[in-house]
Amino acid sequence: MSAKKTNYSYIGIAFILLVFGIIFVPRIVDRIKGGDVTRTESRTKDVSTDAKGYVSDLLFLEINGEAKKVPPFSFTNHDGKTITNKDYEGKVYVVEFFFTTCPTICPRMNRNLVQIQNTFADFEDFGVASFTINPDFDTQEVLKSYADNYGITNPNWHLMTGDQEEIYALANIGFNIYAGENPNVEGGFEHSGNFALIDKNGFMRSRKDDFGNPKIYYKGIISEEEKVDEDGETEEISMLKEDIAKLLKED
Repeated sequence: MSAKKTNYSYIGIAFILLVFGIIFVPRIVDRIKGGDVTRTESRTKDVSTDAKGYVSDLLFLEINGEAKKVPPFSFTNHDGKTITNKDYEGKVYVVEFFFTTCPTICPRMNRNLVQIQNTFADFEDFGVASFTINPDFDTQEVLKSYADNYGITNPNWHLMTGDQEEIYALANIGFNIYAGENPNVEGGFEHSGNFALIDKNGFMRSRKDDFGNPKIYYKGIISEEEKVDEDGETEEISMLKEDIAKLLKED
């Protein structure tokens, strides 16, 4: 498990080019502190308008000019059912990567997700996708017990297990959320403490940062009650709730 200082990341940097005027080329550089993990260049659309005319100010993450969409996946959930990306179609959902024996950040992440679950308990089109990064230990039965212990009741919240290589590819390539094995850290695995937000059409969405680029991820470790942790990092659960509410209004 990585120390908490490795879990905050993703800084947007705007470069200004002068070509017959001022052209802004947003560049997203995703760094995992301590790991120097860098991600790809992106551009973003500014707004999304649904059929009813509702306009959201949440951005799309774009890779090579295309909005980044959740790749196909298929895993077994804590109830022993096969869950794919199609089960989340038409739903707004939050994505996390965790493991049940995590001794540090995962309990905090999932307590925050349970709070979010309870906030949107009346919305049938809200869900959570939790992927274990230790599938050899986290069997369906283990995940079921974990879900019961944490009070996970949303029928659209699936704790999933499966092939480790596929899960790691989904994390590191599909969602650009770092996950990996490391026998030298507490718990034997390291991963980001961030959440990704997905809209009803399967696209990654987020609000803008101070440079006008998408934040991409939301810090999942600090609770609303904490406000600021000992490292001076501020909580982002409240903004995640605000943005979930926005996406739930879209078609």
